[in-house]
Amino acid sequence: MRVLIVDDETSIRKTTGLAVETMGHEVVAVANGAKALKALEEQPCDVCFLDVNLGNEDGLTVLEKLLKAQPNLVVVMFTAYASISTAVEAMRRGAFDFIPKPFTPDQIRQVLEKVGRTRRLEQKVQQLETQLTEQSPEVDLNSDEPAMQKMLQIAFKAAETPATILILGPSGTGKSVLAREIHRRSLQKDNAFVTVNCPSLSKELLESELFGHVKGSFTGAVGDTFGKVAAAEGGTLFLDEIGEMPLEIQPKLLRLLQEREYERIGESRIRRANVRVIAATNRNLAEEVKSGRFREDLFYRLNVINLPLPGLKDRPSDLMRMADNYRKFFADRIGKKITGFSPRVRDAFVQYGWPGNLRELRNVVERAVILSSGSVIELEDLPEEFSHRTDSTVSVGARVTIDHLEAEHIRRVLATSRNLDEAARTLGIDPATLYRKRQKLGLMQ
Repeated sequence: MRVLIVDDETSIRKTTGLAVETMGHEVVAVANGAKALKALEEQPCDVCFLDVNLGNEDGLTVLEKLLKAQPNLVVVMFTAYASISTAVEAMRRGAFDFIPKPFTPDQIRQVLEKVGRTRRLEQKVQQLETQLTEQSPEVDLNSDEPAMQKMLQIAFKAAETPATILILGPSGTGKSVLAREIHRRSLQKDNAFVTVNCPSLSKELLESELFGHVKGSFTGAVGDTFGKVAAAEGGTLFLDEIGEMPLEIQPKLLRLLQEREYERIGESRIRRANVRVIAATNRNLAEEVKSGRFREDLFYRLNVINLPLPGLKDRPSDLMRMADNYRKFFADRIGKKITGFSPRVRDAFVQYGWPGNLRELRNVVERAVILSSGSVIELEDLPEEFSHRTDSTVSVGARVTIDHLEAEHIRRVLATSRNLDEAARTLGIDPATLYRKRQKLGLMQ
């Protein structure tokens, strides 16, 4: 935290500042109210220790000015003139706590720990409020697929350790959902879960976002920032799509993982980090290493616990259960009574390849619930591509060409197979022949 100390006695400022710094916090120390207001104007602080008796100034009046300048500032009063009435008045005007002089470093530590606990509770409440606002369906981390069950067992066992975790899988498979669940089951669960989206920023901004910077370190750095590594202190740092992290930043991340050390941009001071790192990517990092786009040593440091998340087409046993969960959620949310899916819709869902995975399934079901005019979702309520995949007139003996019949048969086998090799075995052809037929028949996705 950034801590402001306001006291007219030099010795108090020095001893309090030393105690606060040894606890790992930043310190700004000033002698009067005017300098305190100027310090807040330059950069906000988290906590302020304020003397009630500031020479010719009334500390309680300064308290009101500071809270007006920064309403979320946590102010702790100390004074040599401790009394119940002064403490009550300070609290009435917005003080967080009250410490009588002379005080010990342990009293400072206790009040800062109290502030930290309060902030964590506030963050938790804010996260819960955000989740309620988004009104997301309940996370479904159950599975009837053996491979998925084994992966979840490893994930939840690893959650209880400080091990670095790498989640692999296509876009939309729920990598960030799994990362949050690992955090929820971890020893860090009472502290922050902080996400960094690696592809969303330039190299310079991503480095600042991660590690922070000092004022003037680059164009636009108008004040100090501490970065998301500091924000995740004691908690979990989730690096989403780490496969797209620029090569120039990768050595600094490697240092964070190996040494638990980092530096802010423009600062030579080495800082310690106590964070648990979870990374995710939809890329093949081994291939990225071979191509020179990802550091080999960083890959091995990240790859302590490897969690491959399968795509939705590889989870046929889970598909309709998750679709039903989404149906119930969205129907309840808009007050519709929709009891299920028609057989044609269920057939279409099984045949479809789901390139967008869980994210696409959610969107398709939400759209269908909105458009449905009956108690059951029909094929007409789905996007157009689903109708193309379930032409009920295509059957043996139907008045269609051999190519049309072959295309439909191959499409349906592909939709219900775990991979191309399995589909080729079912069709009685080799994978190379299947590949050529897919190209010829326009079945490449």
